[in-house]
Amino acid sequence: MDTAILTASAPVSLTDGAIKELKKLREQQEITEDFGLRVGVEGGGCAGMNYILGFDQKKDGDSEFELSGIRIYMNKAHGLYLAGMEIDFQHGLNSRGFVFNNPNASKTCGCGTSFSA
Repeated sequence: MDTAILTASAPVSLTDGAIKELKKLREQQEITEDFGLRVGVEGGGCAGMNYILGFDQKKDGDSEFELSGIRIYMNKAHGLYLAGMEIDFQHGLNSRGFVFNNPNASKTCGCGTSFSA
């Protein structure tokens, strides 16, 4: 594993709640160490773009980072939309799930997973 890549500053951050939930999901779903957390964007959704969040293997064109023991893969082109974003996990009565706090979003949607930049 190339540690020079892993020690680079990650463009996104994870809250303690997100880290705890991601580690729990990894264990429950028996996801092997060759998978990392893919963070990205794709076209679609009610505001124009959707967030991508899930375990995946590294692909060509990915940057690789590590945050609190979680390996993160991100397509280099997605960094423009995600720089400075914080990923949280909430356990509220009205909502439960991952929350994306993105300073680059000029508009968001009520679903919480769609934005425009």
